[in-house]
Amino acid sequence: MLSKTIILSLDIVFLRYANYTCSCTCCFFFILTLQNYISEMPSSNEEELLDEEVESSDSDDEFSKTENDETVEIEQKIEVPADIPFSSNIVDISCHPKRNIVAAGLIDGSIVLHSYGIADVGNVELLTFDQHKKPCRALCFSDSGEHLFTGAQDAVINVFDLETNSVFRKFARESGSPLYSILPIDNYLLASGEDDGQVVLWDFRMQAPVQCFEDCEDYISCLVVNKEKKILLATSGDGFLSAYNIRGKKLDAQSEQASYDLLCAGIFKGGTKVAVGAGDGSLNIFSWGEFGNISDRFPGHPGSVDAMVVVEDDLVCTGCEDGKIRAVQLYPNRFLGHLGSHGGYTVERVRLCYDKSLIASSSYDHKIKFWDLSGVEEKKSVDVKETKLKKKQSDKPVNSFFADLE
Repeated sequence: MLSKTIILSLDIVFLRYANYTCSCTCCFFFILTLQNYISEMPSSNEEELLDEEVESSDSDDEFSKTENDETVEIEQKIEVPADIPFSSNIVDISCHPKRNIVAAGLIDGSIVLHSYGIADVGNVELLTFDQHKKPCRALCFSDSGEHLFTGAQDAVINVFDLETNSVFRKFARESGSPLYSILPIDNYLLASGEDDGQVVLWDFRMQAPVQCFEDCEDYISCLVVNKEKKILLATSGDGFLSAYNIRGKKLDAQSEQASYDLLCAGIFKGGTKVAVGAGDGSLNIFSWGEFGNISDRFPGHPGSVDAMVVVEDDLVCTGCEDGKIRAVQLYPNRFLGHLGSHGGYTVERVRLCYDKSLIASSSYDHKIKFWDLSGVEEKKSVDVKETKLKKKQSDKPVNSFFADLE
């Protein structure tokens, strides 16, 4: 394309020639066409502006890809154990804290333990317990790995002794509603969450509840406790994050009610922050001790965040309604990519294996899958400064067409 300067020079020459030598209609229309073409062409400033807009658009696209890296699959660097299939729906899973063992609670009420491994070791079914009459909705190993706590829709909590392979404790509340979540706190205290919003503290030695909190009206989706075992956090289906003082046996604080379910939670940043997975696809972040309202919010999941596990102080893996397991870095907040998928089935649980090199996940596809985390570390090591620079460039205002007139 000819520049405006060249065409303008031709126009001046032609005008001078036409004015002195010709007055025909053809010349008149040619001059008029040429002038219209010039008026529609961008000036040199405008040409530079267009070039800048193209470059800015390219930068925006590149930054958008960086910010939306959940579309990138993180490479599995090492071989992982094969999938563990089941004949019925898996409701919850828990990984042993010291060995390659995973427990699954099934919708038919049974609890199945598998050892997992690769190559010649493979996956082996170890034990099956059929103690619950209704779906086993929650289960969790003790910190020592000696006991397995299970809670079911029949409102019964069983404690399995893995040395004797038998039930040696059983808890139940006369007026209790079906259990939804469970968490051992220490060597004698257990917390459970019920369908009707109750959070119950149990004493193993008494086999009886020592406190029942009724601050929510919908299911208690998740329970987590801080390192000091002093504050118990509970997320609920009616949109509350509740903080309970375990020693004082009282509600310390409760968040403003969200308009969506709060589904899972994890404590990170050395105990100073709490991430909560929500039904609208966001991660709501609270500062520790300031549970009244969120301090930050990271949207971006295409469906509800149904499961989450804290891998490191600035890294969580989430299980989403779309079936993908994503690695999410917090502060700076960004998707690192996804580890894999359960083929479109909602990811119900994500758990960290004992050596922290793998995570296990379960879904409605009746499978427990394993995922390698070593590729996540490589993604984290990508220079964040470059990402911030691209964002800064994309946020820079474009020069105005009239900038030269100021």
